[in-house]
Amino acid sequence: MSDLLLALAFFPLLLLALIAILNTFTFPRLKPAALTAAPRLAVLIPMRNEAAVITGTVRSLLDQDYPNFEVLILDDDSGDGSAALAHAAAAGDVRLRVISGQPLPAGWLGKPWACHQLAERADGEILLFTDADVQWQPGALSAVVAELATTRADLLTVWPRQETRSWPERLVVPLMNFSILAYLPALAVHFIPWRVFAAAIGQCLVFRRAAYAQLGGHAAIRTRITDDMAFAYVAKARGLRFRMADSSGLLTCRMYHDWDEVRRGYAKNILAGHGNSLGFLAFSTVFHWWLFVWPWLFLAGAAWLRQPAALEAAMLEILLGLLVRALTAAFARQRLEDAVLMPVSVALMTLIAAQAVAWRFRGGAQWKGRRLSEA
Repeated sequence: MSDLLLALAFFPLLLLALIAILNTFTFPRLKPAALTAAPRLAVLIPMRNEAAVITGTVRSLLDQDYPNFEVLILDDDSGDGSAALAHAAAAGDVRLRVISGQPLPAGWLGKPWACHQLAERADGEILLFTDADVQWQPGALSAVVAELATTRADLLTVWPRQETRSWPERLVVPLMNFSILAYLPALAVHFIPWRVFAAAIGQCLVFRRAAYAQLGGHAAIRTRITDDMAFAYVAKARGLRFRMADSSGLLTCRMYHDWDEVRRGYAKNILAGHGNSLGFLAFSTVFHWWLFVWPWLFLAGAAWLRQPAALEAAMLEILLGLLVRALTAAFARQRLEDAVLMPVSVALMTLIAAQAVAWRFRGGAQWKGRRLSEA
């Protein structure tokens, strides 16, 4: 039985490797661009207790060379002086506006409500929603607008390079890129209308204003924890032109700093990312143990029992799994050496899944002082 399980795991691993190789050559990347037109751009940032990062974010945006943009920040009842720090970072630059958020109404989650208010106050032809912890390298805004123009996208999502420093970050955060690059062919996302081929990240979500209105804005996804994915699904369902791109390091983000932040941050999203299905989450957990943990256990058993054929088979699957993880790390500009710790990453994701399930039976996740629960 164990031999059969090991043999069967080869085929999905091979498929993941082929998708990762395909994406290496076909996943679009941002590049510096000379613009022929500069439509009005609104950079929209919901902010709740972001004192640690907002100064750098504001400065990195106001240093951009794009000639026609505003930065609009909504202070969502911060208690740490974030608004004052944002004003100070702008040093009187009129391109920055900070507005105070209105109380959260019934039937809304916090981030969609903040983004809804931002969109209502923005005056851009292009609406770029981003997070307070995203840093913008020189030329990044121009590159994003150029990609939107080149692809003629109605909705564009750009994947920042994820900065990871502590071990929990290194072991868990890169799995976000892994899940996109190894499971989701970019060509399918762009050219097949089925919603299963869709993924987006709220760290950079860019709409043409007309498309945002056609989708119903954030009011249409007011109860969705993964609002970015919700927009991607709706855009494809309505036949809008949806595109993805990698930032090529022009955008960077450090989402979390320690195990507690990593655990809570991913646990609040992981169940929504599995369609709010406990069964699908359980299947996903078992599936990844089968692909990335079981071959190591089988290898140890084969070595102990001195079974050369089984040893070779286990080593082949381990190497294939390492290849997939390393390919996605190389593309996303992450550490190649962390690929060998994929079994540890799977174990940590299992703990995160367990936290999400526990929250489900306790009424929803807690994040920044609010309870998150999808309708």
